[in-house]
Amino acid sequence: MKVIRLISRILVGTLFIFSGTVKAIDPLGTVYKLQDYFQAFNIGFLKDISLPIAILLCTAEFIAGFSVLLNCRQKAGIWVVILMILIFTPLTFILALTNPVSDCGCFGDAIHLTNWQTFVKNIIILIPAVYLFVTRKEIVPHSGITREWSVITIVIFFFFAFIFYNLRYLPLIDFLPYKTGTHIPDKMVIPEGKPADRYETTFIYEKEGLKKEFTLSNYPGNDTTWKFVEQRSVLVSKGYQPPIHDFIITSGSNEDITQQILTAKGYTMLMISKKLREADPEMLREGFELGYYFMGNVGEFYVLTASGSDEVGRYNNGIKYCFTDETTLKTMIRSNPGYILLKEGTITGKWSWANIPEKELISEKISK
Repeated sequence: MKVIRLISRILVGTLFIFSGTVKAIDPLGTVYKLQDYFQAFNIGFLKDISLPIAILLCTAEFIAGFSVLLNCRQKAGIWVVILMILIFTPLTFILALTNPVSDCGCFGDAIHLTNWQTFVKNIIILIPAVYLFVTRKEIVPHSGITREWSVITIVIFFFFAFIFYNLRYLPLIDFLPYKTGTHIPDKMVIPEGKPADRYETTFIYEKEGLKKEFTLSNYPGNDTTWKFVEQRSVLVSKGYQPPIHDFIITSGSNEDITQQILTAKGYTMLMISKKLREADPEMLREGFELGYYFMGNVGEFYVLTASGSDEVGRYNNGIKYCFTDETTLKTMIRSNPGYILLKEGTITGKWSWANIPEKELISEKISK
């Protein structure tokens, strides 16, 4: 029985620690995923508190796993584990049936699971969790109550510090496709042999008031008595999707300048602000100053945003503003504003608003 308890503790504790840690590494990613769920379930009023919910969720997971694995207030940890599993297991079953959001987000962007895979994972981990809960009276405390709660408090403090470090700067580990060292054009290509999306196309024709569906193999193309009404295409099977598949940069005159930026010789700095109105004005001012220096001494400088043209029009400061999808900008960098340094399409540096690169650092980096 002791062996079964030990194995159960290792499985449950390790899973919860890992899940809490990857969410804490990228807390804004967890926020965005929660907002997707809130929108899907028509509870968008929770959007404004999505950050506190994200912090509470990943902290609860990590501390519960820590408690169970290291036998530090283990009974309390087991209670948290069983409550979370009993809440999320039926929830993930509903998500698997309805599929409002394709990726559950339970392991952040480190590991992507479908909703059905998440449900199966929860069912599997439910077994050792229930065993630990049923046999919780057999737990022998590791040390005194005061000492154990002191350890838990210290761990929570450092975990919070870890979360806020990743919020203020950038995620300690970048799980996203736009990590430093990435050559963006390579990540946009579908490798040879990989399957493409497969669609089933049907044609609706009408004859003497009767509408009928046809396929590509039998539609009456040469029969003029049939009148074409409409065409429908349904996705039958999802093909290979490259890691970067939605990277499009449009200029203020609606010109696609994506390739122009990715193939530009030398260095290009992208200042990314998903919504200009949501960024701190002082942080934007510092970014503009960097832009003036960069344009005068290094290379091209662009502001990428999903803000409307009216909002962009308020900034008539001689800097080039371009438009990109908001989801793409969130994926590129977890900061508003944030900075990405490109050299001929390769990401050579990333910074948040909190550690905006100094001019001397830029010059040193480029000289190397």
